[in-house]
Parts: sequence; C-alpha cells; structure tokens
Amino acid sequence: MIDLYTWTTPNGRKISILLEELDLPYRVIPIDITKGEQKKPEFLAISPNGRIPAIFDSETGIRMMESGAIMLYLAKKAGGKLIPQDETSYCQMMEWLMWQMSGFGPMCGQVHHFVHFNPGKSDYAEDRFLNEVKRLYKVLDEALSERDFVAGEYSIADIAIWPWVSRFEWQTIDLDEYPNVKGWYGRIADRPAVQKGYHIPAFVTDIPR
Repeated sequence: MIDLYTWTTPNGRKISILLEELDLPYRVIPIDITKGEQKKPEFLAISPNGRIPAIFDSETGIRMMESGAIMLYLAKKAGGKLIPQDETSYCQMMEWLMWQMSGFGPMCGQVHHFVHFNPGKSDYAEDRFLNEVKRLYKVLDEALSERDFVAGEYSIADIAIWPWVSRFEWQTIDLDEYPNVKGWYGRIADRPAVQKGYHIPAFVTDIPR
C-alpha cells in the first residue's frame, strides 16, 4: 500500500493521477499547505524538504519526496508501465520529465506567485516569468506538432507536465495560441484516471477547459 501525502497542487496531482493510471492501491493523507501542515515534524520525517507530495510504501519501507523521483519509483514498481521501452522514446520521456522539473514547473510557479496571487507587486517579475512561460509553451507546442505525446506514447512525462498546463488560467495563457498543446491537453483530460486523480485529495473545481 502506498501512503500519499498530498494537496491540490500541480505537483500533488502528478502523483494521484499516476497512481490512478497505474492502478496501484493507495491511501490519501491530505497535507493542507495553507495551514502549514507541511512543516509539522511528522510530515518532515517523510519529506525532509517540507514539500508535498511525498509517499511511504508500506511494502518496501521506502519513503520518498520530490515528485519526479516518486513518479519514476511508482512506474518501476508497476513493472515499467508508462515508461517507454524503446530507447529513443525512453530518452525523450526522460528529457521532458526533466524539462518539467527544472523549467516548466518552477517558471509556472513563479507566474502563479507574481501574476495570479500578487499582481502589481513587481512589473519586472511579472514580465520576466510570464515571458519565459510563454516561451516554454511554444517549445511544448512545437514538440507536439510532431507527435500526440511528448515521448511519442503516453508516459509519466505527460502526466508530469499536464497538471501545470491545467492552470493555464492562472498563467493568463490562451491555449488557442498553442493548438498542439490544447489538443494534447484535451486528450489527457478525457482519460478517466486523470479525471479521478485530479480531484485528490479533494474537489476544488472541474478540470479547466
């Protein structure tokens, strides 16, 4: 059994969606980051960095933090499901997973902070991070012009990227300007596991369309 410590954020939704796709049994432990629960000692024992998501696998005794590492662990646990077996596709999956972890997620997070939650506080920060996010959307759109999913087949890389795109409204992004991203986003949003995993640990809103 996987204990999933999570909240309704893009990083948290990566793991709940993946667990649904892999059909692995799991139990949800909500960590309300608006109340500072991520700073409690019992959670820090699972996630020393004090960030969700985190997991504890009771079958192996392994505790893990960092969403990308958790995704690789869970996919391996499920027998390699959602990890391409072809070497070229595997490398594409890894590069897009790292793209999300190192660039797209952090930059979108900065846009959420400055553009969505604190507009008008810093014109420089708003312009800097929003322009970078628009550039990254263009990179993703160009990649998806050649294939339905970032590694050619649906993989953990798509699941890692998708929840960040699902906050396109927070980012003041018009998906019509990125038609390949829009088509990819809709294909993934229609998946039953995504629809279920998106609402873990709680329903907030319908999936934005």
